[in-house]
This record gives sequence, C-alpha cells and structure tokens, in this order.
Amino acid sequence: MRPHPIPPVTEPLQYRAIGVVRGTYVPIGPEQLTRGLIRTESGDELEAVVLGRLLTLMRRHLDLSLPHLWVVYPRSREQGGLHLQMVGVWEPSTLSPTASVPEVSPGEPESIAGAGAGNGAAGTSIHEDLDPDAPDSDSAAAELDPLAVAGGGTDVLPEGDDYFSVRGELIFTKPETGDLVVKVRQLPRPDGQRPTPFKLQIRGEVPLEHLRHFIALDLRRQGQLLQMEAIEVLAPVNQRGNRGGKGRRDDRRPAGGGRRGSEASNGGAARTPATRAVVRPGR
Repeated sequence: MRPHPIPPVTEPLQYRAIGVVRGTYVPIGPEQLTRGLIRTESGDELEAVVLGRLLTLMRRHLDLSLPHLWVVYPRSREQGGLHLQMVGVWEPSTLSPTASVPEVSPGEPESIAGAGAGNGAAGTSIHEDLDPDAPDSDSAAAELDPLAVAGGGTDVLPEGDDYFSVRGELIFTKPETGDLVVKVRQLPRPDGQRPTPFKLQIRGEVPLEHLRHFIALDLRRQGQLLQMEAIEVLAPVNQRGNRGGKGRRDDRRPAGGGRRGSEASNGGAARTPATRAVVRPGR
C-alpha cells in the first residue's frame, strides 16, 4: 500500500492537479449519490461529483454522516469557486488494506509516464480528466483506485488538510493582484480523443519573468480559493509558431500587468529543463 494519497512525482515535468479536503459529503438526494457538495468543519460548501469506484466504497464502507478526508481533482468554475472530482478517501484507521483491490499501477492515469511521446512532450505525466457529467460512465474505471489509497499510513497527513499539488504551465500572472492561471494538460482518452487542457485559477504572487514556464505549486485551500504556499520553477515551455500567421504579434501587456500568450500546440514541456528556481513567499 502506498503510505500517502498523493503519489510521488515520477517525471521531471509531470502535469497534475490533486489534493485532499476533509469534510462531510452531502449528496443532492438519496437516489443521486454522484453529485452533491463537501461541507467542511468551517462551514465551506464545495461543489463535488463522485467518480468511478469511489461510489461503491461509499455505499459499502463509509458513514456519510461523518467527515472524511477525500482525495480530489480540483477544477475552477468560470463564475468562480472550486469544483471537486472525488476519486478516493484516505482513512487507514477504518478502511482495512486487506479489503482493497490491487494498488494503482504505474500505467494508470494518476502516474502515467511519457504522456505525449511523439507529440512534443518530454516525459510528462498527467491525471485523466474524467467527465463530471457522467461519473458512472465506463471511463471512470481508469481513475485513482479509492481503496488503494486508503491504507498504509495514518489518517493525518504531514502536509495537513486542504493541501493541493498542482504542476503545469503558468499562462497568466498578475503580481499586483495576486492572480495566477496554470494550464494542466491531459492524456488522450482510450478512444483516442484528446481532452482539452484545463486551467486552474490560483492566488499568489509570481513575477512576470516566470510566465510560460513549467511550475510545481504547493497550495492550500482557503474557502473557494487555492492559495499558493510554495512554487518551484522548473523549465520554460516550448512554444511552436504563431497560429495567427507572421503578422500576429505576441499578446503582451504593458509592464505591471498580467500577460497571456498563445497556447502551446503540442506537448507543453521543454526538452531541456532550465535551472530551477524555488520561490517560497511569506505567509
């Protein structure tokens, strides 16, 4: 059993977005367990959906009237706020490892290596973005095994509750307002369809010089926001040409504002990582 619900990084430039939230899951109705919200002890209500095999675990082994430490994939809503895709639960004290199915293998979405080989990426890994509108679909069978992360440690994590790990491309930063946007790429689905990269809105101050770099973030959920606690700048992200033709200029804003460039068309990770820079902002 893995001793932590968040797997270790297996590739230098590995895309991912995963975290833990402690709270009571409240479904929208007794016959509809796949949609609802997570209510925290502080009274926050976080929109959530249940994916795949976690649903079976909840029905058979969990008392939903009690709070649990949920393993989740975060998404940002356009209108603001967090949307959480629930993929596991971390509770070694009550969930027996002997009752679990085999642990997630290196080939499953939460730790896939070499995603994008042949399309410009360099040894990237990502989480599968499952369809939140179809949590009981067959595609849900490929996500994180909820039982495999339920044993082998204590109920309390060293990072504490509400910790998130996000790794991706910094595509927007506005230091004066503390706004960031990170793009996370995803693997092609089993049917060959290529999911659209998703973007996470984050609070934190990052200099403009790190724009279009691959970064690793330690985050803490504060209400409906993800607040940056630490950042590691790993490498510049290769940009392939201008989609708008030769006459298209770079989308730049004057100094002092954020800047958003064109999306990388292939891969998303530089082949030769630059010198790493670690920034730990004051709390």
